[in-house]
Amino acid sequence: MDSRLRSVGVLLAGGVGQRVGRDTPKQLIEVAGRTILEHSLAVFDAAPEIDEIVVLMTPGYGDRVREIVERGGYRKVTAIVDGGASRTESTWRALQALGDEECNVLLHDAVRPLLEPRIITECVKALETSRAVDVAIPSSDTVLVAVPGPGGEVIGDVLDRAWLRRSQTPQCFRLSVIREAYERALADPGFAGRPATDDCGVVLRYLPDVPIRLVEGSERNIKVTHPDDLRVAELLLRLSAEGPGAGG
Repeated sequence: MDSRLRSVGVLLAGGVGQRVGRDTPKQLIEVAGRTILEHSLAVFDAAPEIDEIVVLMTPGYGDRVREIVERGGYRKVTAIVDGGASRTESTWRALQALGDEECNVLLHDAVRPLLEPRIITECVKALETSRAVDVAIPSSDTVLVAVPGPGGEVIGDVLDRAWLRRSQTPQCFRLSVIREAYERALADPGFAGRPATDDCGVVLRYLPDVPIRLVEGSERNIKVTHPDDLRVAELLLRLSAEGPGAGG
């Protein structure tokens, strides 16, 4: 009998993507022959470590997602849920949709369509011994702390790049851990005025005794946010489709 916990991929696609400059939610923009959402969906559906997929979608576009799922034959999708007004609310709705049985939850920005299968494999493996996992890459840029000064901002500090990481997704947790962190956050009257920017931030603030293990991400695992990101994603996805060594 397989005693491992089931692993659920949650695709967070509830945003409207105003910064990308389109009327359509950016996760439904076509890049390299597929919507951005479908590129992400395909990676999770093909991953042998993933048992189920839940999609959090912008309200009003659920039928479009159902069409994509049916046409693509993505059989691991078990629920399509309307997203909330914020990232926090969307994640909470996803957690509510997962039921009470303990499982691994991999929360992924659907607009990161270049996620590598290797990252999913390593995240699920890490969850065998850790209760919280983040995907991150070293910072190749020097990071400054800006402070007010004469005539505008000035440098207040230069951080040690050796210890700096850029967080990506998926961010992965035991369901009981991320649910408890959100329950504490939503019960905190001060949370709405100072929300966390991501799910690891919620765990770090409300369950500080839970270590968040790091798994190495990828420079290719970009988040499509601005118009230029669409062109970069198009190029990288087409090169990936052409196979190893393409463009080299």
